[in-house]
Amino acid sequence: MASKKSKKNKPHYVNSKEFKEDIKSYYDSGSDEIGEKLGTNIFKIATGLSFAPNFINYSYKDDMIGDAVVKMFTALQMKKFDMDSGNNPFSYFTTIAFHAFINRIKKEKKQRQVVSDYQEMVYEELASEYNIPGGPSNDSTEINES
Repeated sequence: MASKKSKKNKPHYVNSKEFKEDIKSYYDSGSDEIGEKLGTNIFKIATGLSFAPNFINYSYKDDMIGDAVVKMFTALQMKKFDMDSGNNPFSYFTTIAFHAFINRIKKEKKQRQVVSDYQEMVYEELASEYNIPGGPSNDSTEINES
């Protein structure tokens, strides 16, 4: 029987207590330097979320991860997470990543709709210009058979 991987051996695992301590250290430092460990944990949160069933099959998954990382870094730099709230920083930053993913999906959907509308408009123009049967200006009853 195969043994289960421990949490620490999972590639996207983030220890919540260590993560909270890293955030506290960053806030206390007064520096703009986030640090490699904190940056890695932010990236792990975004990447791990991208494997959730509701996000795994998008072709622009890398864009979603990038958006999430930017939003989480911005939240860190603006010190949005309240250390005294008693909330879990892992869930706070995962929520930020989740919303960044949703916003990217909305942007991509809107972009896809714009392209689709344009393609439809061009098709209709070409169909009417060349009198293609079934085009917008022709009824299928007007087709003459010779």
